[in-house]
Amino acid sequence: MLELEHRFRVVDVHARLDAEEGATTGRSITPDTLEREMHQAGVVRSVVFPGHQAGTDYLRANNAVARMSVERPFIAFARINGPRDPGESATSQLRNLAASRKDHHTAPEDIEKYAYDDRFHGFKLDPARDGLPDDDVLAELEAVGLPVLVHGGEGFPPEAVADSLLSYSFPVIVAHFGGHPLNRELMGDAIDMLDEHDDCYLDTSYVRFRDYLERALLEHPDRVLFGSGAPETHPNVAVMEMLTLDVSEDKLRRVFSGNAERVVDALSPDGG
Repeated sequence: MLELEHRFRVVDVHARLDAEEGATTGRSITPDTLEREMHQAGVVRSVVFPGHQAGTDYLRANNAVARMSVERPFIAFARINGPRDPGESATSQLRNLAASRKDHHTAPEDIEKYAYDDRFHGFKLDPARDGLPDDDVLAELEAVGLPVLVHGGEGFPPEAVADSLLSYSFPVIVAHFGGHPLNRELMGDAIDMLDEHDDCYLDTSYVRFRDYLERALLEHPDRVLFGSGAPETHPNVAVMEMLTLDVSEDKLRRVFSGNAERVVDALSPDGG
């Protein structure tokens, strides 16, 4: 694929990078290939995190991603998990009353270690597959104040994001406009949610609807962050989707870099 030419500084807040082939579902990609594809798209720096692995504490996977990010334009986020069921049903709520942290669940001390390890710059959370952290872990996330990228969609809709996470003061980046997979109603709910929560942001990964992208950029130009969704989506394609939107150049500049640089310090030009 030819290199994409544009005049914007582009940073990406959503790319998966796995240390071992077959470690997760979806397309596998090597660090070198991901770096090459980002370069083709004109992406200068990317947030990367490991994919889902059941029954693991993610320590090995997180360390591998951090190691593979060295001397590459990658910014590592540590993947975390928890014992609580993210569902809203009575069964889920009853189960959560008795939920307790197991050895493979993220503990408060893990959050502290990641936060003060200069290899990591935020956290990745997929509650529908990895569970929700307990209150002690959430309190530690608030204490360290690093951004949390949350998989938003039918398994963890915007309402659940608001109820579980947005009462805390750390920045929350809701992936996929809160609507994975391609749920228009949930995407609309996530955009509405920005009216009420100043520390909430949306990333554009896997959002294929121009009307929702344009609406979010027109109503909340400072709260939308570019996410490619690599490796499932080639970053070239994701960048092109943004370039075809009917919005001003200033709004494109914000979504491509300006907004993300405020939320994730390491994505700024002088961030390392």
